[in-house]
Amino acid sequence: MDDDLAALDLRISECRACPRLVAWREEVARVKRAAFADWDYWGRPVPGFGPPDARLAVVGLAPAAHGGNRTGRMFTGDRSGDVLYAALHEVGLASQPVSTHRGDGLELYGVRVTAPVHCAPPENRPTPLERDTCRTWLVQELALLRPTVRAVVVLGAFGWQAALPALAAAGWTVPRPRPVFSHGARVRLEPTVPGAAPLEVFGCFHVSQRNVFTGKLTPAMLREVLTAAATEAGLRPATEPRGGPADAQGRQA
Repeated sequence: MDDDLAALDLRISECRACPRLVAWREEVARVKRAAFADWDYWGRPVPGFGPPDARLAVVGLAPAAHGGNRTGRMFTGDRSGDVLYAALHEVGLASQPVSTHRGDGLELYGVRVTAPVHCAPPENRPTPLERDTCRTWLVQELALLRPTVRAVVVLGAFGWQAALPALAAAGWTVPRPRPVFSHGARVRLEPTVPGAAPLEVFGCFHVSQRNVFTGKLTPAMLREVLTAAATEAGLRPATEPRGGPADAQGRQA
């Protein structure tokens, strides 16, 4: 499974399916932001991050022009990532509270972080066509995680709208009408593939700068959802903020 997921990550990083996104990500990588003038920007689709046997997946719109598009890691190099990885660390699911670049030593414990769209879009707004075009990658990733994944945290309404069809295509039954997104939403998906396990899906407001600055999403709210999902997934989240791993399985730098 390691090799399969690594191969998928490589194929994702080479994707050129959406002309608008290709042009934007490469232009940003060429022009750069003055503060990052000395960086060699990634400038490609950003693959998921975390172990191939993760029991918990976090799915949300992630690659930012000067964040993931610069660093090449999901939710890395921008304030959204600062919030997400700090929370994962506080509940014992990450080795450190910050994610700055691919070689910074960060490990995730039993968690894989991915996105419904792997390229940084202009104004952080992918089109419906771009979302649907990129869905094939999310479907394949979820299918590879299917033997071990037991819970999914979906960040934001956009992620929810993209993740549910992907989960249906990857081997789980999504109720009809489809569950409506809300912070704290929770739905159980039964498997459609023999031998697969049920999946608990949790909704959470996105870790965007706007949501955090306005107080729509607080660190405590995020930790609460992550803790509930980790518990459902069979991980061992910390009952109090701490720095150790929640689970000894599935570590990946």
